[in-house]
Amino acid sequence: MLLDFIGGAVLIAVILIDLSTLIAALTGTQRARYVVTAIAGLWVGAAIAVASAGALATNYGSKVPLIGVLGFGPLVVFAGVALLSPTARSRMLAIPMPTLIGLNIARGLGVFFLLLAAADRLGGPFPQFAGWGDIITSLDAILLVAMLARGKATAGWIVAWNVFGALDLVVATTLALFSLNGTPFQLIHVGAGSDAILHLPWSLIPTVLVPVYLLTHGIMFGQLRQKVAVRDIGGDAAGMPSTA
Repeated sequence: MLLDFIGGAVLIAVILIDLSTLIAALTGTQRARYVVTAIAGLWVGAAIAVASAGALATNYGSKVPLIGVLGFGPLVVFAGVALLSPTARSRMLAIPMPTLIGLNIARGLGVFFLLLAAADRLGGPFPQFAGWGDIITSLDAILLVAMLARGKATAGWIVAWNVFGALDLVVATTLALFSLNGTPFQLIHVGAGSDAILHLPWSLIPTVLVPVYLLTHGIMFGQLRQKVAVRDIGGDAAGMPSTA
C-alpha cells in the first residue's frame, strides 16, 4: 500500500537521522563511535530481519515476545552500561540537551497512527493516544527548542515536557500491548487493535524508535537530576535556572 511505502521511507529516514545525530553528539574517541555505530546497525538490522521473517507476528503471544526483546533490550543494555561505566555515563550526559529535545520533533510522525486508524488498520484507543501524544510532544519540542535559542526556557518547562514525552511513550506502549488481538494480555477488544505494529514498516516504531526516544528522555532525566546542562543549556545559556 502507498501508506506503507511512504511510512517506511519516512521511518527509515528518521531512524538514520536520530541514530547518526546521537552518535555524533557522543564525546570520546572515533573508535568508540564506530563501536556504537556497529551495535546500532546490528540492532536495526535485527529488527528489520525479524519483522521481515514474520517472527513478530507469530511470536507475540509467547512468554518472551520478540517485540519486547527488541524494544526494551537496548534500553536495558544502555542502562546497564551507564550504571557500570562512569565514562559511558558521563558521555551520555554530555549530549547537549537541545539535541535531545530536537530529535523528538520527528515524533510528529505520530500522524501515521491516525492515518492507520482511518484506514481501519489500527483500532481502539491506542492509535489516538499514540498519535496525538506524539504530535503534541513534537509541537512542544519545536516550541521548547525555540525558547532555548532565545534563552527563554525554564527548568520547569523542560521537566514538564520531558515527563509528558516519556509518559506518552509508556501509555502508548501499554495500550498497544493490551490491544494485540489473540494474546493472553489483551484487555481491549476493538477491531484491528494494534496488530499493524507487528509488521513492517510500522514494527520499526516499537522496536527502534520508541527505545531511541525513551533513551533521550532517560538521558535528560539524568541531566536534570544532576543539574547537568541546565545552566549550560544551548551551550551559552549560562543564565538557565537551577532545577532545585
